[in-house]
Amino acid sequence: MAIDTNPQETGTSDAVVSLTAKASEKLKEIIAKQGRADLALRVYVTPGGCSGFSYGMTFADGAEEGDAIIDHDGVKVVVDPMSAMYVKGSEIDFVDALMGGGFALRNPNAVSSCGCGQSFKTAGDTGTAKACAH
Repeated sequence: MAIDTNPQETGTSDAVVSLTAKASEKLKEIIAKQGRADLALRVYVTPGGCSGFSYGMTFADGAEEGDAIIDHDGVKVVVDPMSAMYVKGSEIDFVDALMGGGFALRNPNAVSSCGCGQSFKTAGDTGTAKACAH
């Protein structure tokens, strides 16, 4: 992965995404278990899914050129420019649940979402939602 020598690092007040205390705590725990303090959480959006777009999260070795970089209490989150348009103002939480627990993204830009919680549609999207296939 290419590391941007001039990344857009933002504080939590104007961040593209924010983390709840519970999500930050869980991410620190996961990163510590990996023994890789350099890992960042990459949040991304891809076309498709049952409502038009799908969320994704993965660990990355660092930032790529143009990424927004959010440092939240020692946890780095990176978001590419295209995805940032769709998730700006979102909050990542960690939900403990018997079924369907894990990281969840609360997106104020989504006007509708699928029952799976991983697919969404924004006000500017056209077309019809498809059945959830997750």
